[in-house]
Amino acid sequence: METDRKTVRRWRTRFAADRLDGLSDEPRPGVPRTHADAQVEEVAVRTLEAVPEGGTHWSKRELARQLRISPTSVHRSWKAFGLPPHRTEVFRISPDPLLLDKIRDVVGLYLAPPTNAVVLSVDEKPQIHVLERSAPVLPTLPGVPERLSFEHVRHGTTDLFAALDTATGKAIGKVSARHTPQTSATSWTCSTMKWSPARWST
Repeated sequence: METDRKTVRRWRTRFAADRLDGLSDEPRPGVPRTHADAQVEEVAVRTLEAVPEGGTHWSKRELARQLRISPTSVHRSWKAFGLPPHRTEVFRISPDPLLLDKIRDVVGLYLAPPTNAVVLSVDEKPQIHVLERSAPVLPTLPGVPERLSFEHVRHGTTDLFAALDTATGKAIGKVSARHTPQTSATSWTCSTMKWSPARWST
């Protein structure tokens, strides 16, 4: 029952003295509850089925203001129901049969790069523009945060490539209307920074 011996001993003593009546909850110390079950239910319903005006997720202060209760009460209800409205997880399902081999190759460059090699890390930041997800957003559930598909659909998005020359501290930027291998951030960064093997071979 995932409890300690002291609790079990107390239950047995109360059962021996009062039988089943002895196992009922006794009055607890402290301030009595100030919120009815309907208010606690409203916190859960609002969190799961509605969003604040002009926002995407509830904060405990905003929901408390809407329901006219304290932020602490909202937080206590979220904890009781296992609701994490502030958390978001991203998932991705790849059909590539060589995915694991590619992951090992990329990770291997960081763990054990070849001698005098230059490893360029290129990362796309799709969260800064309007997205159409390739799969529906899976909503928050008790004990489960909201889940988003990593894949997204482009609709004529303009690409901004940015790079930092760590030797001089110079930031470089370029805008491209197309997203092709020819305009990839890696090749563009190398050509713009006038990269040469001799510069990095020390």
